[in-house]
Amino acid sequence: MANELTIPALPCPSIDEIASFYEMLGFEVTYRQTRPNPYLAVRREDINLHFFGMDDYDPAQSYSTCIVVVPDIHALFEEFAAAMRKTHGKLLISGIPRMTRPRLRNDRYTGFAVVDPGGNWIRITRAQAEPEATTRLAKAMENAARMADSHGDDRQGLKIMEGALKKAVGDEPEFQAATEYRDELVERIRGSAPRPGA
Repeated sequence: MANELTIPALPCPSIDEIASFYEMLGFEVTYRQTRPNPYLAVRREDINLHFFGMDDYDPAQSYSTCIVVVPDIHALFEEFAAAMRKTHGKLLISGIPRMTRPRLRNDRYTGFAVVDPGGNWIRITRAQAEPEATTRLAKAMENAARMADSHGDDRQGLKIMEGALKKAVGDEPEFQAATEYRDELVERIRGSAPRPGA
């Protein structure tokens, strides 16, 4: 048998908030119901995502995720980033919702993740295997991204990057990208820190 189709159904506290977020990214709502249970389906070309509403659902505690395989990671990221900047005036890199950046490694871009208002991690990757990191700094970026971008542990990712940059000499091909990633992690941590009096 061939031509099977799998569509994830992910939880969220509000299908209206989810609909607005994905419409911003260029998705269309293909199905919506409020009774007997809230349910929403969105589609962008061949990417289909479904959502169901849950009372008292906390996006910050979400473990829900799915993987989307695309032919061109960088192009899709740029389209999503442009949509975010148009709506929010900036790329959302901390809090919920947010989006991680693809990393240029060995002349190819790694995947990225979209964390939607429901706290669901939509992991964008490519069909071909990613190239292996070949330098110490590239391997550190890979490890840091695994902790911060994949597991949501920005502080551990920052610790890895700061340790690697202390050992770097500054002429590594990845030095600029590593520095920018370290700065992004600092911004993400500051953006997710509770405000005084909150």
